[in-house]
Amino acid sequence: MASWYESHIDRKIREAQEQGQFDDLPGAGKPLSDHGQEYDEDWWVKDWLRREGATAGALPPTLALRREAQDLAETVDRRHTEAEVRDYVANLNEQLRMARAGLLDGPPVLLPPLNPDEIVNAWRARRRS
Repeated sequence: MASWYESHIDRKIREAQEQGQFDDLPGAGKPLSDHGQEYDEDWWVKDWLRREGATAGALPPTLALRREAQDLAETVDRRHTEAEVRDYVANLNEQLRMARAGLLDGPPVLLPPLNPDEIVNAWRARRRS
């Protein structure tokens, strides 16, 4: 004799189906909106921004931090003194530390701390040329 086991989750899903809680859900019977498109690892961020009606320039803090680290040379080049460059890098390193610790909203950031001496040396070299 075969015994039948229904897990707690299976039972909750079955009961919800019987109560009609899955009837008439938005998008029911329609293809997924991104069907056939290339995978984007930040799909959920873009979807969230679209759903929330956020502007195209609004990014979660960790994604904005990634972009800031990516654009580091251009941003640093707008600084006029070595002290300003070092202050900027120190602030950015603190933001990166907070992101790695999970204290900022958004997808994880695993960028290492920036070396202020290397950044200052590169800043000097760009200013000379």
